[in-house]
Amino acid sequence: MYAVITLISGLLFGLGLAFSEMTNPSVVIGFLDIFGDWNPSLLVVMASAISVGMIGYSVQRKRTTPLFSGKWQIPTLQQIDSKLIIGSSLFGIGWGLSGYCPGPGLTALVNNPSEGVYFVAALIAGSGLHYFQAYITNK
Repeated sequence: MYAVITLISGLLFGLGLAFSEMTNPSVVIGFLDIFGDWNPSLLVVMASAISVGMIGYSVQRKRTTPLFSGKWQIPTLQQIDSKLIIGSSLFGIGWGLSGYCPGPGLTALVNNPSEGVYFVAALIAGSGLHYFQAYITNK
């Protein structure tokens, strides 16, 4: 059942990305260009995502365990540290420069392979560097 729920969730997420045009880098860059030719359409996407998240946390507060798992997997860190600042800054810079974040970036392998290959290669390289750094640090 876990695999079925995961598949359905992924399909809904992908449909939402495609329907909202989050897979189109020019729409994303237009949203981020608040001092230029700003495209506010992604505000609806953001409001929808926040609403779904609020509903999810409301359900989580009322249930002791999830329906298809033994425990909730909720982030527990509450402090803002340098890893959070640096990571979110790098994410934002990459998103602003390319117009892709990881979900829509993967769809670019099909929609726009000439850009998608470079984005996904950079995503894999960045993830590899993170794990390499974590391995060296914990050694």
